[in-house]
Amino acid sequence: MGRLRSFLTLTLLGGLAVVLPITIFLFLLQWLVGLIDRAIEPLSTWLSGYIRTSEHAADILGVVLILGACFCIGLLVKTGIGRWLHRKVDGLLSRLAPGYSTIREMVVQVMGGEGNASLLKGKVCRAYIMGASSPVCVTGIVTAEHDTGEFTVYVPTAPVPTSGFVYHLPADCVTLLPEVSVEAAMRTVIACGSGSQIMLQKTVQAPVEEAAVKDH
Repeated sequence: MGRLRSFLTLTLLGGLAVVLPITIFLFLLQWLVGLIDRAIEPLSTWLSGYIRTSEHAADILGVVLILGACFCIGLLVKTGIGRWLHRKVDGLLSRLAPGYSTIREMVVQVMGGEGNASLLKGKVCRAYIMGASSPVCVTGIVTAEHDTGEFTVYVPTAPVPTSGFVYHLPADCVTLLPEVSVEAAMRTVIACGSGSQIMLQKTVQAPVEEAAVKDH
């Protein structure tokens, strides 16, 4: 009886593990589509009355117009005048609306802006934030190397790697992991440490393999 109960429970949990992510994704997709539809509803209503087209065609045309406007703004920002205007508007909104800066940073992180690009160019390391003699270490990304030999290390928090802490550590508190990519390290952070044994095993085995080659 116990084996049957365990079999039924594990089978049910396995099914839920498959169905729940798909269901949540569909609900999120439905919510996002509804949000976009409500956002462009005034424009779609105006287009459907002005061009005399169907409601769905007006929605599609509204999305195309918005994307086209974003593309034109992107082209403008690439020019000197556009960058100057963007800095002025950005500074004005930052002063008038304190929450604007936070929202802007979040959007830049989500869209893979300059912050993420520089982070992906960093080097993965084991950072001994409590001192070189401490056995405690964390997964970190070296974002800067100083002339003094010190390192600036970004330590992401799980499961959201876009938030974390910045440490300035001496060289003896940083062990570089050159065989591990930033993407692989971030995946272990998102998974709350799952897969770290594979990531660290590569770096531990490398010196052993090199020593074996030298002995031969």
